[in-house]
Amino acid sequence: MIPRLLLTLCALSAVAADWPGILGPNRDGHSSETGLNWNWPAAGPPQLWKKAIGAGFAGVSVAGGSVFLFHRIDDQEVLAALDPLTGQEKWTSSAPTQYRDDFNFDPGPRCVPVVADGRVFALGANGDLHAVEAKTGRKLWHRNIRSDYRAPKGYFGVGSTPIVVGERLLVNVGGKGAGIVAFAVATGKELWKATDDPGSYSAPTLAEISGKSRAIFLTRTGLVGLDPATGQVAFTHYFRSRLDASVNGATPLVWKGNVFLTSSYGVGAALFDVTGAEPEAIWENDRSIASQYNTPVRVGDYLYGTDGRADLGVARLRCVEWKTGTVKWTRENYGVAALIAVDGGILAVNENGELIRFDADPERYTERGRAAILRKPTRAIPALSDGLLFCRDEKDLVCVDLRRKP
Repeated sequence: MIPRLLLTLCALSAVAADWPGILGPNRDGHSSETGLNWNWPAAGPPQLWKKAIGAGFAGVSVAGGSVFLFHRIDDQEVLAALDPLTGQEKWTSSAPTQYRDDFNFDPGPRCVPVVADGRVFALGANGDLHAVEAKTGRKLWHRNIRSDYRAPKGYFGVGSTPIVVGERLLVNVGGKGAGIVAFAVATGKELWKATDDPGSYSAPTLAEISGKSRAIFLTRTGLVGLDPATGQVAFTHYFRSRLDASVNGATPLVWKGNVFLTSSYGVGAALFDVTGAEPEAIWENDRSIASQYNTPVRVGDYLYGTDGRADLGVARLRCVEWKTGTVKWTRENYGVAALIAVDGGILAVNENGELIRFDADPERYTERGRAAILRKPTRAIPALSDGLLFCRDEKDLVCVDLRRKP
C-alpha cells in the first residue's frame, strides 16, 4: 500500500526535475539532480539569459516546461509563464493591487507561486489569492484573504506561501478564528478554518508524523501541526520573539518525527520531538543558529544555514549538528543566503547576489566556486530545474546554466 504522504507528494510534483514551489518539491531545499557542471571558469557558470522584471521578493517556480514569475509592475501584480530556455513570455495574468509598504521597502509580492495539478496559485502582498490555469493563464478564481477574514496587514504585507495538499490549498491567513484556512483548489471555497494564529512569513510544509499526515506551520505565534484534511490541531508550541517588531520567516524542517525551527530577534533555534501528545524540546537556544528569514538545509545529520540579520551587520554561515545544536564551524561575513542541497554539495545565493558552491562537510568549510550573478539586495529563493538555476533580485531574473556539456 502506498503511504498517503507519498501520494500527496507525487501530486505536488509530477515531474522529478520540476521545482513546483518554495524550497523545491519537498519544501526542504533539496534537489535530486546529479551530474551538474561544477567546473566553473573564473567568471562563473554561463548565463543562459537575463530578463528585466518588476518588483518583489517572490522566487520563481518551475513546472510542466514553464517558469512561473510573480512580480509587480506599477499597480498590477503580474503572474507570467516563461520559456525556461529563453525567458520569453508564454502568457501573463495581472490584477490590480492596493498594497503600500509602511516602511518604504519593496512593494511585493513576497510569495512563491505554487503549481499543482495544472493550476498555479499566487498570493499577493495585499492578500489577493489567485488561481489560474497553468497552460494558458486563464483565471479560475480569486478572493482576498485579508478582507474575507479581517486579517491584519502585517509588517510587510502578506508573505506566507501556501501549500497544496490533495484538493486543498492551505494558507496561514492570520484572521481571528481563521489563523489557518483550507480552500478548495478548484473553486476557492472555504473547506475549514482553525486557530487564531496571526500570519507569518514562513511557508508551511507537509510531513508524516507517527503514521499520520500533518501540515506543519510556523505562524507568528509558533509551531502548529494539524490534519490537512480536517483542520484538527494535533499539536502547538509557542515560538516567537517577545519583540513586537519581529517575524518568523524560515520554513520548518521535519525529519524522523522531529521538527526544527529557527528565527531571529532573540529567539534562536529549537528541535522538537512531535511524536507524542505534546512537542518535547530536544534542544533549544539562541547560540546555535538564528535565521532571520531563510531556511537552512539538512544534509545527513547536519544543518547548514545563515545565522544573523540582514539589517544588523553581516550574517554568517554555519554548520550545526541536527540532534544537539552543536556548532561545527562558522564562516563569518557570509551574508544572509538561500541554500540548495544538490549533487553532493550546496549552492548558496547570498544577499550580495553571489552564487557560491561549497561542500556539505561538517568538519570544515570548503568553497568550490563563487560568481557575482545579481545585485544587492538579493532576497528571493532560487529555483533549480533540469540543470538551470533561476535567481532574481529587485530588477532582474537570470537563468544560470549548470548543465554539463557533452
